[in-house]
Amino acid sequence: MKQNKNILLVVMLLLLNGCVATTVQQIRHADTGIDSDQGIAILGRFSHTENETETEFIRCVANRAEGGSNGLAVMAEDTFIDQLFPWFEPRRAPSNIEELGGLLDQPLIRKKVEDLGVRYLVWVGGRTERVDQSGTVHCAMATGAMPACFGFLSWEGEAEYEANVWDISKGVSVGKLSSEASGTSFIPAIIVPLPFIAPVQSAACTTLASRLKDFIGG
Repeated sequence: MKQNKNILLVVMLLLLNGCVATTVQQIRHADTGIDSDQGIAILGRFSHTENETETEFIRCVANRAEGGSNGLAVMAEDTFIDQLFPWFEPRRAPSNIEELGGLLDQPLIRKKVEDLGVRYLVWVGGRTERVDQSGTVHCAMATGAMPACFGFLSWEGEAEYEANVWDISKGVSVGKLSSEASGTSFIPAIIVPLPFIAPVQSAACTTLASRLKDFIGG
């Protein structure tokens, strides 16, 4: 009976692991569309000292926006920054949409971006955080034995991101999209820890990339 209860607990946790709630919204300021010889660049939002948006999230959005039947041509973030050196280096990069617009309004920079074939610059800010953590897992090692862990740890994961879309050819912001995801993760431990992690960042990436393709496609 005890073994059956343990199996039931594991099954329930596996089901909960897949329960991630996502929300995506958009605001459109202007019509969009893109030609077959044009592409986009997706950049993480910078502060004056560091990239505030996780690099892996930017890569995820870029990869998924490029894939599928209606995929876009996406220039890698590192490539774009290198080509626009030094304007998008961390200490010089714009820190808000007004600064971004002012930078892209400069004729030299606009021409450089257009020569790269980039029609839209997608500027992404946000982060994934762990909140409302409760419980503990303790591990100990006896002499000559494997470590044993006991306890139960849980937390809420929250991913919140916003993407501003700038049309290089028109010199205006054409809109913004937001993607949010939340879910509960668990680590039960009876001798061996069994992590069940809610993939909130991956879910936020998938919904943002999917909506971005539809938004830019017009």
